[in-house]
Amino acid sequence: MSPKIEDSFAEAFPMAATRLAITADDAELARIASEAFCGNASSVIGCDLEAGVAEELDASQTIDGRPGISVLAFAFSRSALESAVVGRVGQNVLTCPSTACYADLSLDAIAAELLGKPIKLGAQLRYFGDGNQIAKKLGSRRYWRVPTMDGEFVIDDVAATCKGIGGGNLIVTGSERKPLLAAARKAASTIAKLPNVILPFPSGVVRSGSKVGSKYPQLKASTNDKWCPSLKGSSDSNLTAEENAVYEIVIDGLSEVDVAEAMKVGIASLQSEAAVCRITAGNYGGKLGPYHFHLQDLAS
Repeated sequence: MSPKIEDSFAEAFPMAATRLAITADDAELARIASEAFCGNASSVIGCDLEAGVAEELDASQTIDGRPGISVLAFAFSRSALESAVVGRVGQNVLTCPSTACYADLSLDAIAAELLGKPIKLGAQLRYFGDGNQIAKKLGSRRYWRVPTMDGEFVIDDVAATCKGIGGGNLIVTGSERKPLLAAARKAASTIAKLPNVILPFPSGVVRSGSKVGSKYPQLKASTNDKWCPSLKGSSDSNLTAEENAVYEIVIDGLSEVDVAEAMKVGIASLQSEAAVCRITAGNYGGKLGPYHFHLQDLAS
């Protein structure tokens, strides 16, 4: 029997976004630098940004002809995005052997009305060169060459930004945890193959779904008790007697179309899994964000 798809919607909100290409002498170093850049970037509730690996790049896809990794980063504002990206590139990419960092947001793929003001990237990190840095302009792009102990770190002066979307989500329930987790991971893996989206949480699957606020005033968010199986005795529980595990898949994307396609692919994957009892989504009645992704429309 196919899982029930609730007549509900995922509620998402606008974010500032950018894409970077991190290259290195070999694919392993590019991967290490990108994973370090994306560390502790699951949710802006407690992190400075949300980030993830978008795709692996072979030498034919990068500006310097070396293997690389494309990463996407999202924050609530352009200024917050700039601060977090510059800090992470400086600490986790500049420091990694042989790396370079380039702006990688394809302007051809972004509608003009979605483009934002660029963030200063090399324009800030160049100062690490202590006066020995050199500017190089090729066409319309300016790069900085910053001396390092293994040669030089090359970085774009600025990186384009656009109006991204954060908070697309799917919530799945099941009677048993392990098979439900396997189904959720399979769906997350399928979504992760799509362009222009990331799943910012570890493994792409969230166990600690949250609600806004808490009984403790110092917390911005707390456990979503309505979806916790151990609290099914509560009068506010959203779970039925047979639902003993719940997972959430959270999606950030560069456009409404990207997030919708990711959710559609995720739903299709979950629909084929016997371990899934129900597919639904998190929302706040339309009060959180202007983007509403209706599940039954995406499943049709």
